Amino acid sequence: MTAAMDGFHEVAAALRQDSADVSAYAKVLTTTLRDALPPGCVTVERARSLGDRMRGRDGRVSRVIVRLGDTTLYLTDTRDRFVPEVHHEVRGVVLSREQVSIDAWVTELTRELVAYADANARAAAALRRLVTDA
Repeated sequence: MTAAMDGFHEVAAALRQDSADVSAYAKVLTTTLRDALPPGCVTVERARSLGDRMRGRDGRVSRVIVRLGDTTLYLTDTRDRFVPEVHHEVRGVVLSREQVSIDAWVTELTRELVAYADANARAAAALRRLVTDA
């Protein structure tokens, strides 16, 4: 997970530096997050034109959704710009929804990834203790 996180940090820094190239970074960010997180945490929605369908192409990324704990982060392409949002959810119910800047979105994503990694490290350590003590 460290190599994937290093790649994520590079992309996050690039996003902070030049938000005009968000569409290019979104592709890299999506791949990095998918490699670093378990299945189901990252969802990519695509918009496929008729030409895309006929040629078997995936289409363009229209939305990236990252679910970590009670926080869901959305990065939506509206064609003229990307709209970053942070949602706080409990059991599928959205308690708050906030449209934020790219910088705030990346900061929140980083915070949630660190918390997720910490929680999973503790769970893995507890499981190792359980298995070795048994």
